[in-house]
Amino acid sequence: MGRLPVGPLKKFPARVYSTGHSSKDAAILKLLSEFEDPFDRRLLAELMTSAYRLGMDRASTLDLKIINTAVKELRYAFNVFRPYRRIRKVAVFGSARISPRHPAFVMAREFGQQMAAAGWMMITGAASGIMRAGHEGAGRAASFGLNIRLPFEQDANRVIASDEKLINCKYFFTRKLLFIKESHATVLLPGGFGTLDEGFECLTLIQTGKSEPRPVVFVHGRRSYFWRPLLKFMNERLVREGMISSGDRSLYAVAHSAEEATQEVLKFYSVYHSMRTVGHWAVLRLQQPLAEPDVARLAREFNDIVIAGKFRQGNALPEESDEPELEGLPRIIFQFNRRSYGRLMELIRKINTLGRL
Repeated sequence: MGRLPVGPLKKFPARVYSTGHSSKDAAILKLLSEFEDPFDRRLLAELMTSAYRLGMDRASTLDLKIINTAVKELRYAFNVFRPYRRIRKVAVFGSARISPRHPAFVMAREFGQQMAAAGWMMITGAASGIMRAGHEGAGRAASFGLNIRLPFEQDANRVIASDEKLINCKYFFTRKLLFIKESHATVLLPGGFGTLDEGFECLTLIQTGKSEPRPVVFVHGRRSYFWRPLLKFMNERLVREGMISSGDRSLYAVAHSAEEATQEVLKFYSVYHSMRTVGHWAVLRLQQPLAEPDVARLAREFNDIVIAGKFRQGNALPEESDEPELEGLPRIIFQFNRRSYGRLMELIRKINTLGRL
């Protein structure tokens, strides 16, 4: 998780991104000569070239400040997350304004406890309310905080304050990128504009294939039904009027307790491991192989999302060689239409069901 879905260097177009001055290009390459990986070297060279060209473009001071701050924030955050990349993480969103007596606070704390017990870590916005509850449940060692600097209500909660895994962001867009890039599931408890913003951002990225499939879970108690009006609106207005497809309802799930939310997240990764796109091929990495009759069943039931050929179970493709730690996992490989992401989520859930039988 966290790597972009690309193949080795030979798959990239042979074009040169230049400063326009051969001597400056040579100076950049010389500066980067200590880095062994040729593709990393190329990316670093393009990054430095972009910085130079911003100056040549006479970019405004404000433009330079935005880019400079964003790059520094991301560099720092990537360093913080790097040692924990192999540990699954869940991003939890909810109101900062509720008290510890609120049922949703109790539910968030229970969810944090259960996910930490399953070996997961928790990422929240680091403030009070739901965010504090999630951290209390997971504990400091299993918590990350992505704090946003605001003039009100956004001091870090006492669980994550001063921890090395607390990251302070100036910009919402860098913070949102980190929530998606560094997590494997999204859980939404009762909250306001921020919770809605993060939830719909996540759903949009999955719906458009800009993010790997992941469980997105709306959580409310059996008596509160906090999300019911929103879910009803999505069913009765968005689906009925063609704003989203009926299959897009498979992009999310609903849970009525911490236990249900935990099971929804863990079940998603019970057989399915991760996905990578290689050209037209969708490569679903699995924790365990499926029986061949089950692969044939998938081919029959999900033929509508295949543009050519058929489902097959196989090994890692050559383009996946940059992820050697995943090489031994079995794969389901097919030519995906790269449009029906709701159906793709249904496929993953079916794989999980078949693999547990």
